[in-house]
Amino acid sequence: MSDPAAGALPAAADRDVAAIVSPLIARARAAQESFADADQETVDRVVTAAGWAIVEPGRNRQLAEQAVRETGLGNVADKLRKNRRKTLGLLRDLHGARSVGVLSDDPRTGICEIARPVGVVAAITPSTNPAATPANNLINALKGRNAIILAPSPKGAGTCASLLGYVWHELDKVGAPRDLVQMLPPPASKAVAAELMRQADLVVATGSPANVRAAYASGTPALGVGAGNVAAIVTPAADFAATAARIAESKTFDHATSCSSENSLVIVDEAWHPLLDALRRQGGVLASVAEQTQLQRAMFPDGKLAPAFVAQAAARLATLARLTAPDYASARFIMVEEDATAIGPQHPFSGEKLSPVLTLYRVADFDAAIAQVRAIYDYQGKGHSVGVHGASDAEILRLGFELPVCRVIVEQTHCVAVGGAFDNGLPFSLSMGCGSWGGNSFSDNLNYRHFLNITRIVRPIAPREASEDALFADYWQRYGR
Repeated sequence: MSDPAAGALPAAADRDVAAIVSPLIARARAAQESFADADQETVDRVVTAAGWAIVEPGRNRQLAEQAVRETGLGNVADKLRKNRRKTLGLLRDLHGARSVGVLSDDPRTGICEIARPVGVVAAITPSTNPAATPANNLINALKGRNAIILAPSPKGAGTCASLLGYVWHELDKVGAPRDLVQMLPPPASKAVAAELMRQADLVVATGSPANVRAAYASGTPALGVGAGNVAAIVTPAADFAATAARIAESKTFDHATSCSSENSLVIVDEAWHPLLDALRRQGGVLASVAEQTQLQRAMFPDGKLAPAFVAQAAARLATLARLTAPDYASARFIMVEEDATAIGPQHPFSGEKLSPVLTLYRVADFDAAIAQVRAIYDYQGKGHSVGVHGASDAEILRLGFELPVCRVIVEQTHCVAVGGAFDNGLPFSLSMGCGSWGGNSFSDNLNYRHFLNITRIVRPIAPREASEDALFADYWQRYGR
């Protein structure tokens, strides 16, 4: 099989960016036009083919191993699980979902909704998930009868190219044009990515805030996601053993590459000691004050997260920071304790760490917990989500009403639950919209409906006119005319 990353196009540095992008766009448009009239059965067959490209066990393993080898991020076992679970979950969501023809026809309103393709999608994808995120994007795009061009990060380009080769192999089987799914040729260039976004019909951007800002500034309709910096609240009513197990699994999965892994725990007073004991039993090590200072200096030279610390095992972090206490050799994650006021750029442990390091805050009560999470999100992570363990129904509702978040995750493994799980109702996705709080144009999990244009046929119905008396009678009675 030919290497999709190779071919006739020369490197970005050697040619004008429009000359690199325009042929890709032209081929994508031609392929999309031939696919635009496909019926639902054909579309679903193409979607299934693209899903099998990554789910097939041998290819999944090759992609997971290549991702870790080339990016140096995460671990193979968890990438295997992620590639499989995310793709199976997405295919479950899409099974039986209409994306062709009439979506609904309501005689009451006289409105008939028809699904139409968006056209050519540009997808900016991160190095943290160099197979799972492109697969998710391309499957959703194909469900809407679109073409897609992937723009992977430099570290993830090789894995993306391998995935693309597998997708092409499966598209050949079902007779679909290969040019429905393409990628930018390496080496990566911001200028080439910008040109791709400019020429596409829709941009989907997952990854760094800079990528998302570029997508929104491209002049093309864009779906970008906000920064993660998840906090979780734990109350004295929590099941500490179960809560600690969930938090540990979430914090250590794929060495915390996920934007949905907890970065902070906000622990209500009496829960402090029992939760800390339970976290230690799950492999957490609480740094001493001196060790915490040493870790911070190593992780955040000049106040910025050092790349060497991203998505590495806890023991590796300890080695890099020269933490020599015996417990660190077997640690699953490292805990640091901060004062409630230690939030902001001068306190980098209050932000997203993309590593198995967990910041602990102790607060007096649930009111203080809400205030603490709000302060954390005012610094970073607004819009994404909050976790909660041991809260009452009334307290859970307060989080939904009072915090600037699009998701409240109750008693679950956060990094699994936020992106859709088999035991919750969220759509499976690797891109979570954060609403206006996170500077995003949407607030739900990215899904196939975001890849559709919907045309509405509007027929006349019986008039439903409103009278002034019906609308203003109560107002007049209270306040006069």
